[in-house]
Amino acid sequence: MCRKKFLAVLIDLSGTLHIGNTSTPSAVAALQRLRNSSLKLLFVTNTTKESGSHLKRRLDSIGFDIKAEEIFSSLSAAQQLVKSRQYRPMLLLQASAKEEFAGLEETDPNAVVVGLAPDCFDYLHMNAAFRLINEGAHLIAVHAGRYYKEEDGLSLGPGPFVKALEYATGVTAEVVGKPVPGFFHAALKQIDCVPEDAVMIGDDVRDDVAGAQAAGMSGVLVRTGKYRPGDEDTVSPPPAATFDNFALAVEWLLQSAA
Repeated sequence: MCRKKFLAVLIDLSGTLHIGNTSTPSAVAALQRLRNSSLKLLFVTNTTKESGSHLKRRLDSIGFDIKAEEIFSSLSAAQQLVKSRQYRPMLLLQASAKEEFAGLEETDPNAVVVGLAPDCFDYLHMNAAFRLINEGAHLIAVHAGRYYKEEDGLSLGPGPFVKALEYATGVTAEVVGKPVPGFFHAALKQIDCVPEDAVMIGDDVRDDVAGAQAAGMSGVLVRTGKYRPGDEDTVSPPPAATFDNFALAVEWLLQSAA
């Protein structure tokens, strides 16, 4: 098991700190312990069902003391990308997530943005997106996660629907969020840390752990959220460490920093 001193920690939210409206075991107290250390913290998330303000209210209601500026999301990164390129997007997003894109021109779309949007993943919306992409619209995946954990079980993420559009159009989506190395590098730049001095804690062995390690960081896997037995054996290199939950990962980190 890797034992080194880190300067910064990137922390996944859904599945790691909380599942739905419930925290993972002892996560609230563990996060406070981490805050009392010298480690820099940033919360990185692929959550796309709700805007940053909605997500902040959810975290507050669970008991987490997390400031809005401490959350680095793939949704806000996608918004910045669309705005910088002056795209007019068709947004396959839930209504609450569309708040991130308020003020952007959406008429005569020249891009399709896909997030986790259960209300939009029907034939009418998917066929409209298919036609736009076939006519030259750019396909942007806020992220391409395969599935995520809800309180009643695993649910499909946006990845399968992005893959359907890729298959139908022959176009490869531009993925914005985890596990893209650029997403991790942009997050680390925000807290002024280099990859080799940072560790990522998450429940997704591919997007959180393997993604972080491909970006030059260390990756720690937790057996909560979307974790499935044996996940730690499916990536190479394997996680630097694997723990039953976030609180135990924090204990290890603090011992390593001592």
